[in-house]
Amino acid sequence: MKPTNNSTKNARKFPFVDYQYQASSLDKLTGRCTKLSNSFRDISRDYFETEENQDFLSNAAIFVALITSALIPIAASASAISELVRTLPLF
Repeated sequence: MKPTNNSTKNARKFPFVDYQYQASSLDKLTGRCTKLSNSFRDISRDYFETEENQDFLSNAAIFVALITSALIPIAASASAISELVRTLPLF
């Protein structure tokens, strides 16, 4: 396949080069883990004190709706299995 030529007068012949690019240096990195200012217990305590109280009721309602929608087919299948067992002849 032949390369195509740009026929316009102002077309660039070379790709645009970003001269403001700065590579990141890895001088300050070490192989050790960083220390967190808060422990996991503090993070979870903060979450349950502030954010969880605001939408607990909506989350509980959604959870109950999901459990109910899952229990209805399970109950229907249990009823169908008991009907099947009752109609089978005993050996």
